[in-house]
Formats: sequence, structure tokens, C-alpha cells
Amino acid sequence: MIRPANFGFNTDTAENNIYQQRDERAPEEIRELARKEFDGFVALLEDQGVNVVVVEDTEKPVKTDAVFPNNWFSTHPDGKIILYPMFSPNRRLERRKDLIELLMNSGFQVKEIIDLSFFEQDGQYLEGTGSMVMDHDQKIIYACLSERTHPVPLDYLSKLIGYKVIAFDAVQEAGGKVVPIYHTNVMMHVGSDLAVVCLESINKASDKLKVQQSLTQSGKKVIPITAKQKFHFAGNMLEVYNAGGEKFTVMSQAAYDSLNVGQIQLIEKYTTIISPQIPTIEKLGGGSARCMLAENFLPRI
Repeated sequence: MIRPANFGFNTDTAENNIYQQRDERAPEEIRELARKEFDGFVALLEDQGVNVVVVEDTEKPVKTDAVFPNNWFSTHPDGKIILYPMFSPNRRLERRKDLIELLMNSGFQVKEIIDLSFFEQDGQYLEGTGSMVMDHDQKIIYACLSERTHPVPLDYLSKLIGYKVIAFDAVQEAGGKVVPIYHTNVMMHVGSDLAVVCLESINKASDKLKVQQSLTQSGKKVIPITAKQKFHFAGNMLEVYNAGGEKFTVMSQAAYDSLNVGQIQLIEKYTTIISPQIPTIEKLGGGSARCMLAENFLPRI
């Protein structure tokens, strides 16, 4: 997790992230609120025994979205680290070699670094585990295509890591227009036993069936959410483990509050819920709890 130094509203990303909203408060007040929300989130995770590697954002260059590291890199159990092509030029500044060195110095094995940022030269993007929701047990990538998730780098990555791709179109209504959902992790989450997905955002019947069948055949209990719940980040969840192997589903308090009793009970049947309060980060950043977490699957040395 990256503790933000200069969190704020990013005008570059707002053009296709309708979840971002401006705030009239002073920039320093916003930055301080974001840091408090971040620290509270880390404390909740650590209280449950989840190991969190916290890295301080650098003051320069200014990176308003540094708190969302899952978009620029992913780690894998075979020792790979993959760097991703990013839509917004100012978000490309978030890629940090020193973070990779920190992981190595912390006792994690990095065998190979695969840099896919060359796709940016051709206007092709794939924003990590924002663009993709990965089922690592089944080796499946779920991806809704958008301005930030293109088929060519998606196919390239799938061949590199040996995962099957389930690609589809997912849309939402904004300002009277129907627009693509910019990141898959806004509308779905896949855990070891559960899948939370906004099926109503998938217009094409064949795509909807394809996603449903893949999830059920993978042994997941599917929990549908509504478009309204999705706008409260109810699709933006992540399953994490503590040192004792206990499973937790992480979602924001806003996401939790949008769920009904039955949905909460189903999730709690399989995992314990951790729900941080991150309203400032959600409002200005247009991302939620899952976006703030970059999983570490690297093997120990």
C-alpha cells in the first residue's frame, strides 16, 4: 500500500472515470484527510493480522493517484513482477524501481520483471488488476474492455502467464449517456469461494452467460449486485489472508452500507469483512478499497 503524499483530483483520469468528483476544500486539507483514511485502513488490516507493506509516496514528482498501486504492477507466485501500460501520462510517474528493490530487500524473491509499458507508445493500455480481475486458482482473467483495457496487451499478458481470458463489454449510465465501465474491478470481485458481480452492467446476453458460467464452473458462489450498489463501490472488493490463513473480504464502508442483509450474510459465511472508511479517497480518486491494495504473491527467499 502506498501512503499518499499529494492525493487529489486528477483531471487526466476524470475524462473516463465517472466516479471521480471534485471537492472545494483546500488541497492540504484533502491530502491530510486522505492520509488519515489511509492510516485507518492499514490499522484495520493489521488488527486482523494481515501483513501490510506500507511504502511512503515521494513528494516529487507529484502523483495524485499514487494511493492506487494495483494499476501499475502485479506480483506472481513464480517470482514475476509485471509492470503495466497506463492510460494517463501523469500516472506513469507512479512506477518505482525502489519499491521493487524494497520487496527484494524484505525477503521476497523476484526472478523476472516484465515491463509491458511499451504498449503506451501505440495507445494501448492494460491497467493491472484494475483492468483485470484474476482468479489465480483457476488461472482465469476477467476483463471488461474499455479505453483503459485493450485486447492486444490483454492477449499478450495472458500468453505470458498462461491464463485464460474472459473478455466482455460492461457499461453504465452517466449524465444521460451509456459509457463503458473503465475498470473491471469496479463491477466485479472474485475470491476463492465467492464472486460479486454487477451482471446487469453486461448488456450482451452471450457475454453475461459466459461470465456467469465461468464463475459457477469455477465453483464460485455468485452474488449479484445492482448498478446502484456498484456506484457505491460494492464491486470493488479483495480477498486477503492473515498469517494464520484466515480469509477476509476487504471493501469500503460505503460499499458495505450499500449491501443488503442477505448479501452481507453470504459474504460472512465464507470470510470476515474488513470495511475501512475512505470517503475522501473514493470521492476524489474514483477508486475504493480494492484499488488501494496491491497483492504480494512473491515467494519468500
